[in-house]
Amino acid sequence: MHCIILAGGSGTRLWPLSREQYPKQFLPVGDRSLFQRTWVRARALAGNEGVWVVTNEAHRYLIRDQVEALRGRCDDAHLLAEPEGRNTLPAIAWAMATIREANGEATAAVFPSDHLLEETALEAIRGAEPLARERLVTFGIAPDTPHTGYGYIRPGAPLPGGFAVDAFVEKPDRATAEQYLRDGYLWNSGMFLLSTGVFFEELARYQPEVAAGVSTLPPDYAAMPSVSIDYGLLEHSDRVAVVPLHAEWSDLGDFAALAGAEPHVDQDGNAGEALYLDAHNNFVRAGNKRVGLIGVDDLVVVDTDDALLVAAKPETGRVRELVAMLKAAGDPVVVHHREEHRPWGSYKVLEENRAYKIKRVTVRPERRLSLQLHHHRSEHWIVVSGTAEVELDGEVRLLAKGESTFVKTGQRHRLGNPGRIPLEVIEVQIGEYLEEDDIVRFEDEFGRV
Repeated sequence: MHCIILAGGSGTRLWPLSREQYPKQFLPVGDRSLFQRTWVRARALAGNEGVWVVTNEAHRYLIRDQVEALRGRCDDAHLLAEPEGRNTLPAIAWAMATIREANGEATAAVFPSDHLLEETALEAIRGAEPLARERLVTFGIAPDTPHTGYGYIRPGAPLPGGFAVDAFVEKPDRATAEQYLRDGYLWNSGMFLLSTGVFFEELARYQPEVAAGVSTLPPDYAAMPSVSIDYGLLEHSDRVAVVPLHAEWSDLGDFAALAGAEPHVDQDGNAGEALYLDAHNNFVRAGNKRVGLIGVDDLVVVDTDDALLVAAKPETGRVRELVAMLKAAGDPVVVHHREEHRPWGSYKVLEENRAYKIKRVTVRPERRLSLQLHHHRSEHWIVVSGTAEVELDGEVRLLAKGESTFVKTGQRHRLGNPGRIPLEVIEVQIGEYLEEDDIVRFEDEFGRV
């Protein structure tokens, strides 16, 4: 069995924790991110060489770093970076075509990268392989509440190992959800088990443009429609089966769901590091800040370096509306964190105004930035930990902890980490223009323009 991880989401529902450049699949839940948890689950089914990740170019190196932290490997052959988002069907089709080209006829489990799933579900996923040779298999979660935020599946005639799908139904109101619970409907989990044979037969029948787009690799994304696998394929095909999963599962669609996934909840239902007095069922995520809640119930308080969200827990599904307002105003707070991840490591803006910007730059071992220059700013580097390899106009030297150097405006320069521990540098930028697009690259080990 192979596994496909879909990791191209934009992360608007958990703002300000998640941003377009750092969506929710990379957020930590406990000691691992959601993506890492999904990777471990996929590796348990398929091994390192059987896991394929579909993402976008911006997250290519972030995914590699998170996989390496698990002592895994995700090389270029198994990391498919979409040139543009086309929803789930083209992404799955590209991965399935790549698997078929590399392995011939095969079966692949498809996982969203931002869901929680109890490991006990893996046995049922493995057991669905015979059914997947005949049908497109989706997995339905046996519900324990009449949830109004999920789509549902109505099971039909029994099949060996599952049921034919009678219908996919949209998110219901409360009364309808209660009826679905009584009638044995299942939550639509967005997880699938697909054989290359059945998948491409049904794809050619119902989505010929997508089938044509992946007939050559890499695929012609511009020629494919933007369509989900549900709307584009499963709702048309009469060869769809559902396998019930009796396991804990959540798509962590809002902060109420994230609060429910917190490992530490006090006796009053509060989740998150804070001081609580006569406060109940609250969720707090505020980094290292001291937070106190007094006499309030059912609140979500999320504080980051550059944004604060306070919401009633039942209203957190409306965070998307807030993000839409910020996006319409052109506010970059929906796109970027103060801490930005790059192929070579990361940087965090500590302070800035019109004349200067101060960053903490972290370079991973044996990596280096591009050879570059800036037209509008100079930079002062101070080594905080590790050893820095500094190139200035072709001259290379090493800087130890506590040492510094100055990069003039217009000077070709490069910063690298030749050591085995992370390099940390405080960078002070001074100039009339301090944005990230004032970079002229001459060489780059990561293929950036």
